Amino acid sequence: MSTPSSRKRRKSASLELRAALLAAGREYSTSAVMFHGAVAARFGLSATDLKTLDILQRQGTRTAGELAAHTGLATPSVTALIDRLEAKGLLRRVRGREDRRRVMVELTPALEKEVAPLFGPLSRRMLARFERYSAREIELIRDFLLRGADEMRDETANLVRSSPPPTGPRAPAARARA
Repeated sequence: MSTPSSRKRRKSASLELRAALLAAGREYSTSAVMFHGAVAARFGLSATDLKTLDILQRQGTRTAGELAAHTGLATPSVTALIDRLEAKGLLRRVRGREDRRRVMVELTPALEKEVAPLFGPLSRRMLARFERYSAREIELIRDFLLRGADEMRDETANLVRSSPPPTGPRAPAARARA
């Protein structure tokens, strides 16, 4: 029989476990951002540049507008990003197959040749770690990660839509006065 004190202990343990999971998620996220920043720095890129290459690698050829929608970046920012990555030889603009007026962005072989090998050791470690989990556990982890990614994209879009004009020392007007 469950007593009020045993229910309280279970609830407390559940809250502690959820807090620990949130902390672990933050630790993982921070480590991922730092890793991607280090890889990006090797090529004179930003982490956003690198993650845009990742989007193209996973999703294939896209328009600038599709990249803007997926990243939450403004269209002019995506145009500048594409210009930088094209100048580095990592992607190129191509005409659409069905509609020649449409400009698409695609990866060049340089990504697989130069950037992808830096992810090899981490990918091998992750694949080895997956061996510890059952198919059901892997599906649960996959679901957790995909739902989290959807939530993060939603919150990114919310921030972009509701963001006030920049203020402070890094704002455009403050830089112009400096």
